Amino acid sequence: MKIGVIADIHGNAPALKAVLNEFDKRRDIEHIYCLGDMIGIGPDTNEVLEILFSRNDVSMITGNHDEAVLALLKGEEHPLSHSHAKEHHQWIADNMDKGFISKLEQLPRTINLTIEGKSILFIHYHIEQAKLNEHISKDPFSRIAEPSLDNLLSLFKGNEENLICFGHHHPLHFFESNDTIYLNPGSLGCSSKPTAPYSIVDIEKDKIIVSLKEVSYDNTKFLESYELLQVPERDFLIKVFHGNQLKQ
Repeated sequence: MKIGVIADIHGNAPALKAVLNEFDKRRDIEHIYCLGDMIGIGPDTNEVLEILFSRNDVSMITGNHDEAVLALLKGEEHPLSHSHAKEHHQWIADNMDKGFISKLEQLPRTINLTIEGKSILFIHYHIEQAKLNEHISKDPFSRIAEPSLDNLLSLFKGNEENLICFGHHHPLHFFESNDTIYLNPGSLGCSSKPTAPYSIVDIEKDKIIVSLKEVSYDNTKFLESYELLQVPERDFLIKVFHGNQLKQ
């Protein structure tokens, strides 16, 4: 069985469309798993959510940005650790179609599956077992660890899945121990170049094969829309999350 794995779209509709087009052209991807942070940073909130929720071959989990925006929409406490992003999250919330609130509320934080006898965990990032149900204002997600096999073994100590797929930290992670493959396909929507990364995982009874992919797309209008829409903190966001591509 082949599945698609994507993460951290961050409100970037053209990047998402480019990747989904790649999946659709293949015709051998049975399901797509989206590892959270569909919204936040990029301004295409409604278009991204409409695309994802309109498909019956996509399963999603929530990330910290999704949950922080949702907290504002519901009048709940916004995480103190995200205070630097509160104005931006409020802008996202104010411009989001409120019909998506109930749909986001129903998304889980984790998906656990067994495919071809292989156990798989989909999660935005590691959360201690005792914190799995804590509100986003309590900062349940673990502190980001730099990509290395040793760090991931330590972070996910106690997890016995054959494949752990996660996002949150935007660089690509692909590490394999004797028992577990750790995969972060990289941020689909935040890159210093006009490419969108994703992964294809072929799950068979005797092995798991991970293919790391990326697709080029035209992000000019997307980047220009930050200024056009007067997105809060737009200069910072374009510099940090898009490599200042407009100035190159």
